[in-house]
Amino acid sequence: MTESDADLAALAASHDIIDLGMRADEECRRRHDSRTTFVRVGVVGAEPGGVVRVPPAAGELRIDGTPGSRAAAVSRVGEVAAAAGTVPVSGFSLADLEALALQDGVTLRSFLEELQGAGLELVAEAPIDRLQSARRSIEEVNIAGLALARLTVSRLATGDVMPLFRSVVDLQRSVGVIRTFAPLPRTVNPAVPTTGFDDVKRVALARLVVENVPSIQVDWALYGPKLAQVALTVGADDVDSVSAEDDVGEGRRRAPLEEIRRNIRAAGREAVERNGRFDRMDA
Repeated sequence: MTESDADLAALAASHDIIDLGMRADEECRRRHDSRTTFVRVGVVGAEPGGVVRVPPAAGELRIDGTPGSRAAAVSRVGEVAAAAGTVPVSGFSLADLEALALQDGVTLRSFLEELQGAGLELVAEAPIDRLQSARRSIEEVNIAGLALARLTVSRLATGDVMPLFRSVVDLQRSVGVIRTFAPLPRTVNPAVPTTGFDDVKRVALARLVVENVPSIQVDWALYGPKLAQVALTVGADDVDSVSAEDDVGEGRRRAPLEEIRRNIRAAGREAVERNGRFDRMDA
């Protein structure tokens, strides 16, 4: 189902979240049937010398944060990759990597090639609203032999998300390598917080507008199980950042794996675990 520009404009202006959600869910099911993928992520710090623990259940080992220098980033990737074994290693914001390359006076491509050579497989995120040149920088990721884990939004400057979502469509037409788009902002202005209504509407609109990106993603750790579950009924089909720790101290039903599966099933969908490469873990 492809909505016309006039239909999309009307949906964006409407307060009928039920109709919007139903249309987005229909589009999501057309693409993915009832399947919802999720990835369990182990997280390590970005500074060299820090502890590297690889949870046995991790489908991705993610370097979280920004190191102080290009050399520190390359060194940390080497440490983490050596410990990760076959687990895909992701890390960093592409915007931060742009800044580190500029700081050291090297090209972004050469820096990305260094990271790839040290063992990085995926750049963890590319915030479209923070990148100096989104098209060029994402192309450099691809040329360097890396993958992009997800396109993200750092902040939403206005309540009208349509220009932003249309810019994502245009970007994908240029680069063709974006697999996942996470439309909810990573940081929120505390003076103007978002509402659940706003968040659900953004997810639904993202699925309908951003027709050339395969998956719409919600972050389990950042937004929590309740919003994530609702998002799965209005167009989202992928869940990021599920804990890889199999802690059953509060009982098996509260263990991360059981909780994510239960929430996906409760949304009327089929839970499919994947790794950072988007390979099925149960295949």
